[in-house]
Amino acid sequence: MSRRAELAAGLAAVRERVAGACAEAGRDVDEVTLVVVTKFFPASDVCLLADLGVTDVGENRHQEAQAKAEECADLGLRWHFIGGLQSNKAAAVAAYSSVVESVDRAKLVGPLARGAAGREQPMDVLLQVSLDPPGREGRAGVDPDDLGALASRVEQEQDLRLRGLMAVAPLGEDPATAFARLAEVRAAFVAEHPAATWLSAGMSGDLEHAVRLGATHVRIGSAVLGSRPTGK
Repeated sequence: MSRRAELAAGLAAVRERVAGACAEAGRDVDEVTLVVVTKFFPASDVCLLADLGVTDVGENRHQEAQAKAEECADLGLRWHFIGGLQSNKAAAVAAYSSVVESVDRAKLVGPLARGAAGREQPMDVLLQVSLDPPGREGRAGVDPDDLGALASRVEQEQDLRLRGLMAVAPLGEDPATAFARLAEVRAAFVAEHPAATWLSAGMSGDLEHAVRLGATHVRIGSAVLGSRPTGK
């Protein structure tokens, strides 16, 4: 099977899963954007995905993302940065990203705004909210109680546009339970920020739970691209 055929089969299977979850939840399938995470995969795969109708691509390492964005600049893709972000790299990430999904502290906001300055449209920002219990090692994301202050900081920047929230289901927890908790956090957040309706949640193993509980974006890697290349 050619690589294009492999990717086409993976995309078809994922789109069928999304459609099934939307049907169960009484949602329109057009409400959910598929973000294909191409970490460790070559730019040639990105080109094939674009040819197969993919419009949104996710990366979580700056150097790799920057190189692919430059190589695929003529494809009209929306690049989502979804990884942990260092403040000294935030401006560089903003220079090529359409969306940064992993904003979890105020220190990132100024550099992101500087990197996004001068573009025709503001850069879209999602706040990464933690679903882990306090004190867990490696915990990523802002505490739900601190979302309001971080959102206000983003809204101060004219070159950034607050779009919503992003989260990852904690390891070892039923994703349905985690995403139900996220849905409550999101409802309270949207009540305060009515335009920030995006919710990025769900990956290859748990996308159905996320879609049923309101995800507008799902971040899918292995279910489309297969296992990561060896040596990574």
